[in-house]
Amino acid sequence: MTSLPDHEPETLTLALLAEQLAVTRRRVEHGVVRVTAVTREHEQLVDEALTQERIEVERVPVGRTVDAVPPIREEGDTTVMPVVEEVVVVERRLVLKEEVRIRRVRSTERHRETVVLRTQEAVITRAEAGSPAEAPPPPLGPEPTSPTQEHTS
Repeated sequence: MTSLPDHEPETLTLALLAEQLAVTRRRVEHGVVRVTAVTREHEQLVDEALTQERIEVERVPVGRTVDAVPPIREEGDTTVMPVVEEVVVVERRLVLKEEVRIRRVRSTERHRETVVLRTQEAVITRAEAGSPAEAPPPPLGPEPTSPTQEHTS
């Protein structure tokens, strides 16, 4: 300590140190994960009953005079649609010219066909950091239909 005159109090100065912390993030690669979608195809027999309908149209001449237009009617599985025309005689009369008969005919037959069905599955391959990534196992069917995606973890 230095000697100071008696009338001044002694002053001491201490140097203080402060530490500062800096936090940063960095990416550390642990390995590579590869996910590949593989599509496989297999044949499967489809055996189903197919039903189809067709329409038969039959024109039936009638030639009968009527007072009003007859309504459309159903006779079993047949729809009867009257067709009329006006005929000028000394007087005007409604003559039922013909009826159009519309019938549904349904038939069922067995149909067999072999179709190709596809199945997709994900193949996951992991490789440690610094080692080359292994190739995925070869697909059992045709080449994969979607691209391979790589992700680092």
